[in-house]
Order: sequence, then C-alpha cells, then structure tokens
Amino acid sequence: MELDHVLIAVSDLAAGARELEERYGLASIEGGRHRGWGTANRIVPLGETYLELIAVVDRREAAASEFGSLVAAGEHGRPVGWAVRTDDLDAVAERLGLTASANSRAQPDGGTLSWRVAGIGEAAAEPPLPFFVEWTGGTHPGRSAEPRPARIAQLALRGDPNRLGEWLGDHEMPVTIEPGPPGIAELALAGPEGEVSIGR
Repeated sequence: MELDHVLIAVSDLAAGARELEERYGLASIEGGRHRGWGTANRIVPLGETYLELIAVVDRREAAASEFGSLVAAGEHGRPVGWAVRTDDLDAVAERLGLTASANSRAQPDGGTLSWRVAGIGEAAAEPPLPFFVEWTGGTHPGRSAEPRPARIAQLALRGDPNRLGEWLGDHEMPVTIEPGPPGIAELALAGPEGEVSIGR
C-alpha cells in the first residue's frame, strides 16, 4: 500500500486553485465531475501521488453521498481526507469487512478514469482514517500532466494511533499521528525551494 493522494476541500474550485498557486506555487489542472457524489475536482499532479482540490457542486447529491458529505464537512483550503493506493482492494476489503464499489469520471482529454474504492464511509465517520483506492483504467491523476516539482514529505494526523495501525497494517508511508481531536493536522510538501505546510 502507498499514499495515493490528499484531498483539500475548497468552496470554489477556481478560487481554490488560484489561492493554491499564489500561496504555494502549485498549479493545478482540470479534473472532472464525480457522478453520484455531488463533487468535482482539480488535480495537482506530483507523479506517484497528487493533491486533489475538491468542492461540492451539487449539495443535494453530495448530502446523499458518503464522499460528498466528507467534502462538505471540510474547511476551505485545508486537508479533509486522504487515500491509500492498493493493487488488491478485495484483500483489503475482506480484512476490514468493507464493501468495494466502482466509479469513473470523464477526463479532459476525452478518456475515462476508472477506479474502485472502499472505506469512504468509515473514513468520513472516523477521521483520520484514509479510504482505499485501486485504479482500474485511464491515466493516474498524478501523471495526468507534467508532475509539479514537489512531493508529499509528511502527512501529520491527530487521533488514535492504535486504530490507525489496525486500519492500515504494515506500511512505510510518510504518515505520523499524535493525540488530539481526530483529523489531519498538516500536509507538508518538499520542493526545490524547501518545505511548505498546508494545514497548521
């Protein structure tokens, strides 16, 4: 398992993208609309990982969706969730008693990006747990454009270390957890000009 992406909630995609670029030098590209979730996104490609600027675009649809509800609860400009990539989602789902579901969205180039997910409801109900994703078709968002010259150096979480350990199992992801109100405390990115922090 590997850290796949971190979600940053924004109230408006265009405004959020401008703020991210002006403040951190991180340009984003168009993502797409998530059918049934009431959300849409923009992507900051980082190669093997990416940042996902995510906004609610249909409140009624989002309210009926676990993922949409997670995004709606987020604070503008702050990390609201994260995803772990696996190439065997069925094994993860079986270990944790989760149900996997298939999803897709249109890509700006006309292709279709498809994936399977599990654990979104649990991640929404129990921060800072991540949800799990297995990519099944299309270009991974982290490589959907020239990767930005930055990498995720650390994801600092607050919550119960034992619960997170049970959820993830053995891993070597750049994740730390400290006691405190459950959630994501800070996202640290390392780039050519040093480290930047989003969250604290």
